[in-house]
Amino acid sequence: MDFALSEEQTAIFDMAYAFGQDQIAPYARAWEAAGTIPKDLWPKVGALGFASLYVSEDAGGAGLGRLDATLVFEALSMACPSVAAFLSIHNMCAKMLDSFGDDALKARVMPGVLSMGTVLSYCLTEPGSGSDAAALRTRAERTNEGYVLNGTKAFISGGGYSDAYVCMVRTGDDGPKGVSTVYVEDGAEGLSFGALEDKMGWRSQPTAQVQFDNCNILSGNLVGEEGKGFTYAMKGLDGGRLNIAACSLGAAQSALDATLAYMGERKAFGQPIDQFQGLQWRLADMEIELQAARTFLRHAAWKLDNDAPDATKFCAMAKKFVTDAGSKVVDQCLQLHGGYGYLADYGIEKLVRDLRVHQILEGTNEIMRVIVARDMLKNR
Repeated sequence: MDFALSEEQTAIFDMAYAFGQDQIAPYARAWEAAGTIPKDLWPKVGALGFASLYVSEDAGGAGLGRLDATLVFEALSMACPSVAAFLSIHNMCAKMLDSFGDDALKARVMPGVLSMGTVLSYCLTEPGSGSDAAALRTRAERTNEGYVLNGTKAFISGGGYSDAYVCMVRTGDDGPKGVSTVYVEDGAEGLSFGALEDKMGWRSQPTAQVQFDNCNILSGNLVGEEGKGFTYAMKGLDGGRLNIAACSLGAAQSALDATLAYMGERKAFGQPIDQFQGLQWRLADMEIELQAARTFLRHAAWKLDNDAPDATKFCAMAKKFVTDAGSKVVDQCLQLHGGYGYLADYGIEKLVRDLRVHQILEGTNEIMRVIVARDMLKNR
């Protein structure tokens, strides 16, 4: 197996890294303080093809593989994992529309999605259904013109900020087979939003409940077939798990790079602290962990790109391993900065806060272990 990146993949990474350092990193703290990401950033992202990373070329997307996409998110997260993760959500929604939407829906919405003039949010989680996503209660009742929606979605990145929402709703009986996917534009009658959530991390992303109170949508806003929505959502999550792992990886790498520089400058007992063997061991442990995480992530992405039968298992394993590793590394980097790591000026405490949620979303790391164990038991 060849573990080296191709010239094209290296160019993709370098382009994303340069964009992040120029257009995101200098403003990340200010955006966090403001609690929002300026909308004028997204058309610049769209112009690079980063809004449609794995949307098919026939539909106007970049047509990249999942491995290529992880390189983009790893590089952008070196600037700000909160912004990179928000872009991952948009890409997950774009892929769902490209894969399952009918021609009429795609003709109507995809031009805006590809340019990122239309920013998308993903609406699956509800106040009473997190890990048990198939228990969702938001209902879509058929009407002569389409559907009327009632219910609430929780913890939605972009709630009240995005231009459209890809929503999983119940059109049938209880269980996964009663779930469908619909596309709801901002401004739809009966669509409203809760107050902005006051979060530990990801503070630049506006997050709020998305509420439907007799919200009417046209039948053309059904994505794919009725009853297939849960399947669509789960297929989207395999790639989403790789992306969020890549965001942890990139942020942790940036923290380690900053820590190496700091330790060469900070002196104690007459020498730079990077000369103490005990601290060198800690640096080595972090480097080993990140390199192992990077290899694991790229292996899982390769599995997904090649439709391997165990791709879902590997995506779950990579998500669990890499996000755990990322959080562990940024916490160690804060410790090695001492009291300065606790100060916002050094940027490490923000990474600790931002990466903590990666172990929860896209399926908690406990659920990742359930997926892996069930696959092991099924195939023993």
